[in-house]
Amino acid sequence: MNEASKPPVRRDRRLRRNSVPLFLHGLVEYGVGALFIVAPFLFSFDNDVAKVVSILLGAAIIVFGFMTEAPTGVTRSLPIASHVVLDYVASLFMLIAPFLFGFKDDASATIYFIVIGLGFLLLTLATRYKPA
Repeated sequence: MNEASKPPVRRDRRLRRNSVPLFLHGLVEYGVGALFIVAPFLFSFDNDVAKVVSILLGAAIIVFGFMTEAPTGVTRSLPIASHVVLDYVASLFMLIAPFLFGFKDDASATIYFIVIGLGFLLLTLATRYKPA
């Protein structure tokens, strides 16, 4: 079969594993951390526990990003493999936090944690952690 008779290649534009560069992942991660810090005020969380958990989680995300051996890391003392594990743990934590800490009745906080948790999980799954 020659090149002229081959069907055209369709590019798959869906989000796939290894489609997000590590640099972009780091930038998004800092944004997510900052958003978790301001979310209780931005989205008017009613539950005090939800506010505290959100602020502490945001600070932790920023600190882990700051410490990671990545293009956006500053101290670069946390290996990428450890960072990946922390990303999965953080995603799971975001998804279960409303139920674990008893703020599932605060609709804005619960929706926020679940939506961002799913997004963070997708980001983690789609990131290319090794250089191309």
